[in-house]
Amino acid sequence: MSKFSEYTKTIFIDGQWLDAHNGNTLPVRNPATLERITEVSYGDEIEAEQAVRAASRAFPQWTGQTARERSQLLYAAYEKMLENKEELAVTLTMEQGKPLKEARAEIDAAASYFLWYAEEANRLYGEIIPSSNKNKRLMVIPQPIGVVAAITPWNFPASMVTRKLAPALAAGCTVVLKPAPETPLTAYRIVKILEEVGLPPGVVNLVTGDAVSIGKCWMSHPDVRMITFTGSTEVGRLLMKGSADQVKKLSLELGGHAPVIVFEDADLDLAAELTLASKFRNCGQTCICANRVYVQQTVWDAFVEKVKAKVQQLSIGSGLDEATDIGPLINEEAVRKVQEHLEDAVQKGASVIYGGRRWKRAYPGYFFEPTVLANVTKEMKVMNEETFGPLLPLQPFADEMEAVRQANDTQYGLAAYIFTDSLHRAYRVMEKLEYGIVGINDVFPAVAEAPFGGVKQSGLGKEGGKEGIFEFVELKYVSMGIRSL
Repeated sequence: MSKFSEYTKTIFIDGQWLDAHNGNTLPVRNPATLERITEVSYGDEIEAEQAVRAASRAFPQWTGQTARERSQLLYAAYEKMLENKEELAVTLTMEQGKPLKEARAEIDAAASYFLWYAEEANRLYGEIIPSSNKNKRLMVIPQPIGVVAAITPWNFPASMVTRKLAPALAAGCTVVLKPAPETPLTAYRIVKILEEVGLPPGVVNLVTGDAVSIGKCWMSHPDVRMITFTGSTEVGRLLMKGSADQVKKLSLELGGHAPVIVFEDADLDLAAELTLASKFRNCGQTCICANRVYVQQTVWDAFVEKVKAKVQQLSIGSGLDEATDIGPLINEEAVRKVQEHLEDAVQKGASVIYGGRRWKRAYPGYFFEPTVLANVTKEMKVMNEETFGPLLPLQPFADEMEAVRQANDTQYGLAAYIFTDSLHRAYRVMEKLEYGIVGINDVFPAVAEAPFGGVKQSGLGKEGGKEGIFEFVELKYVSMGIRSL
């Protein structure tokens, strides 16, 4: 089991673990039991500035290392994460709430980014361009962008950290990292692992504390050349505005409102099982989870019955209980948003097929029953806004064109899912969906080896895959004149 002292220094600058200069701390609580786990340092713009200075000083040495040297450290971090998998998973569950089986899977996924970018560090190739002028030689050289500010969310406090740190470090960048205040301990443990495997001081710096003051410092600081952020579209807009004066590069993975389209030729058992797995993973607190389900009218009754039967089998409880399928929401505000969307839908005519209440049987925390709605319409909040909770609306459709139109009718464009056994239909619909990620009979598309990112107001840039490392480099074009013999 993960153990913490009464107080944990979680500010890491230039290789030193520090208290906040102001002496402030923030309690970290288990969202299932509301028990206090520990307290962590709560810094502000002072620590944010110090972290940038440390990263700037460390940059020349780190970028001067060979790709193989950087790669070896990332390999070591991968192996160390897996060695400490159980402790990391328990820490994650304690502060975030998700079931242990999900936390273990997240640690595996988080470690896989260190592995993938340990390999990609050695494949960050440039290019020789055939010249149209016999007295010129043309080349393109990828070079690290500089100091990167990484801001990560609470819903995946391990994988979102490594998905940013790994490619940045592989490319030769140095990093200042701010995790979410709800889940600082997982980030703390990952940075500790990097320290233990020998990452040089200043290459990664961790600042826990006030989001506004830290964010303002990094947005305005001339030495921060890039901001990578995962979170809400609203905060993403603020980062874009705040970084505009410095013309910083941005990589933004923002909100989503993923549609699931179940066609009449689909395997309905598979569709029902995976739709629920997507929706209720992490209690619905996933940017790519199923947010609205469109079911072809000819299979509506059969699909609804299968969903109802399967959702009744889900077990609610503390994530530390191995039998738990659904843990708590992150806080009271998250519970209120689920209730707000539910009440709005019911008032406008939706019917509750299953669930619909706050769950308070065994724990005092932020639990809500997995809830399924029918008779939903476009006017309801749940069909337009990201609920980020265990609320699943179902709506029938008549034909393929209608399903695509409804799926695309949103400002978001992160992920969408199709269930069909027709190859022709899969290709037709996939090409028409306005999303950065499309799953066909699959609702878990995020892997280290593939690019992850949205279109429209779901963000900019890609994380993962060979594309992910190029977010952290500038392409320098070199034109060299030579004398003829």
